[in-house]
Amino acid sequence: MSALRILVIGSGGREHALAWKLSHSPLVDRIFVCPGNGGTALESKTTNVNLSASDFPALVDFALKNEVSLVLPGPEQPLVDGIETYFRKVGIPVFGPTALAARMEGSKAFSKAFMDRHHIPTAKFKVFASFEVDQAIEYVRTCGFNVVLKASGLAAGKGVLLPESVEEAVAGLREIMVDNVFGAAGQEVVVEELLTGPEVSVLAFSDGYTVTPLPAAQDHKRIGEGDTGPNTGGMGAYAPAPVATADVMERITKEVLQPTISGMRKEGYPFVGMLFTGLMITEDGPKVLEYNVRFGDPETEALVLLLDPETDLASIVLACAERRLDSVEVKTRSGYGVSVVLASQGYPGSYAKGKEITVGQMPQDVVAFHAGTSAVDGKVVTSGGRVMVVSAYAPTLQGALDAAYAGVSNVHFEGKTFRRDIAHRALSAKAPTGLTYAQAGVSVDAGNALVEAIKPYVRATRRPGADAEIGGFGGVFDLKATGYKDPVLVSGTDGVGTKLRVAMDVGLHDFVGIDLVAMSVNDLLVQGAEPLYFLDYFACSKLDVDVAARVVKGIAEGCIQAGCALIGGETAEMPSMYHDGDYDLAGFAVGAVERSLILPQPTIAPGDVLLGLPSSGVHSNGFSLVRKIIARAGLSYTDPCPWDPSTTLGRALLEPTRVYVKTVLPVAQAGLLKGMSHITGGGFVENVPRVLPRGTGCAIDAAAWALPPVFRFLMERGGVAPLEMARTFNNGVGMVLVVAPENAARAVDALRRAGEPDVFRIGEVTAQSGVEMRNLSAWAS
Repeated sequence: MSALRILVIGSGGREHALAWKLSHSPLVDRIFVCPGNGGTALESKTTNVNLSASDFPALVDFALKNEVSLVLPGPEQPLVDGIETYFRKVGIPVFGPTALAARMEGSKAFSKAFMDRHHIPTAKFKVFASFEVDQAIEYVRTCGFNVVLKASGLAAGKGVLLPESVEEAVAGLREIMVDNVFGAAGQEVVVEELLTGPEVSVLAFSDGYTVTPLPAAQDHKRIGEGDTGPNTGGMGAYAPAPVATADVMERITKEVLQPTISGMRKEGYPFVGMLFTGLMITEDGPKVLEYNVRFGDPETEALVLLLDPETDLASIVLACAERRLDSVEVKTRSGYGVSVVLASQGYPGSYAKGKEITVGQMPQDVVAFHAGTSAVDGKVVTSGGRVMVVSAYAPTLQGALDAAYAGVSNVHFEGKTFRRDIAHRALSAKAPTGLTYAQAGVSVDAGNALVEAIKPYVRATRRPGADAEIGGFGGVFDLKATGYKDPVLVSGTDGVGTKLRVAMDVGLHDFVGIDLVAMSVNDLLVQGAEPLYFLDYFACSKLDVDVAARVVKGIAEGCIQAGCALIGGETAEMPSMYHDGDYDLAGFAVGAVERSLILPQPTIAPGDVLLGLPSSGVHSNGFSLVRKIIARAGLSYTDPCPWDPSTTLGRALLEPTRVYVKTVLPVAQAGLLKGMSHITGGGFVENVPRVLPRGTGCAIDAAAWALPPVFRFLMERGGVAPLEMARTFNNGVGMVLVVAPENAARAVDALRRAGEPDVFRIGEVTAQSGVEMRNLSAWAS
């Protein structure tokens, strides 16, 4: 590898810390810092560049003339403004996201909507444009929780208000939306639920695929000790934060970081650079407060000292820019890093500049990073609010603090202001208390809320034999109330398969419950049984009451269509068993049939007629192949449906499975049917023989009905052979009935009177085993 020449953009303590660590790399030849500060010019291999950090064409020209091979922007503004594009056009990689990806910090409204789409845990929220001040005020008055007000745009880390009452919230909205105290940053306002718990900052390297977090840090935003006074850009930090235990970090990675990186890539703006996520560790687990798209300040000054001395920062940032982060090791050392910010007197308000700074000898493992400093006439003077950052490493937190404050005592300038209680939260933390079920990721309250939410849906399924009340240990059904004389019970169980994946990807959960019921009750129906009751099983990693309630509402609708009662179910919340936002379903149905009417009858014989009843679509089988075809075709579920432009592809595929009970059961109870076959996975080839006596088979005429457009699309776009279609999908016929030739006309008439719009005569029973598919060429024409 040729020697690296790196251009660092920025002038703060963060940029000095990065230049300091990069200068230790044997891969690095030169480091240019634009514009830099009074300390960056003192580092080996480092030169300040007197150019504006916002003049991207001038920076590109400088980079080309000086053979720069990698650019590392420090602050967020250049990234939001699209600096990455300028350098990418001339072939110079940037450790930092595109302008599209930088919206995660540039627009809080955008990032909150992203989290909502990808089920990333965060506070409840609502976004208002600046002209919607009346609506925003009404929302804070009626939302029922304490709120945080955030200017959506960039506000130098100060665009957040924490009102302590509704009146303060209303006043804060007027300040942002009417008085424009945050300028253009307040053109949109995010009003979100106030979360409680300790905060942590997690900085993570990413190349758009892999994400590698550094130890979690805690910073100190307030100017005064005890977290008092106005907010600042940060007065100090320490890492690792004890509250971010190994379990918490694992959840942050699985529930936040990886879904964020994967979601951004899937949406077309992969994230490359440093993803800096602010989180609140609530009783329900970590929740995102905000995203930043660059190194944090003053977190970086503490974290660079935690990197193992043998860890090469230059190789890491280059690997990210070249999309190969998994090829390098990001190794940190045990112990603690601490940073203490030295500010000008008056900061974060007005302050004097030009105060001379002297820096004495720093203790071992202590580094004084310059921030708001300049070199003037051979002297270093103050030029900003945050002047210097003294950072230290030690095996213990107290040792690191002692070393940092010893370093602070060796830095002198008039008006030096700093906090003397950095890491006070960790030092004063009480011993861990006993764990709760909620802390383990299971919310009993959410489970109870779901039960209350679904009770009206469940009650709507009442029928003779069941009152459809839930909440007990078991469901009760009174078989005597059904009036059967010599009943035989029939049971069935099934799921929905990978159709669930489509529902979760589309975010439409209203129909899979109908599918769940249909798959089981149709299997009862083919035995001639009337479905009596149904039970469901819903499993997830974290219970989303709204999603689960929509699923159960669909289950109740399926039960109503089938005439059975929903008498119970199980909701299993199992952290780490499923990806966040995913769930699985299983159903169990029981029905009854008079012993004399059990199907299939042993009298099925060659010459018997096969009738086909139309399906509503793909139903709930074959979706692994469906999804493969959609992916190969390069389509999205949000695209217009190719065979029905009035809806989306996802909605069309989620059309629920038909429940055949109400039209077919009366015909079966009238003794007109010899057998039935529910066409599920395996299509005609695998399912019809299941009802035929040994030694017999059937012939099915594929030209007897029109192949629906969805199946023609799947066959053509997937290159699926007609015979493979016949052994995979229902192809427009979801139920096959076996009737004696002399009863065929009566059966068709009875079906139509019961509400079946179309009944196809599709074939006959034969004396040869197996299924003969005739006229398959009709599907290809």
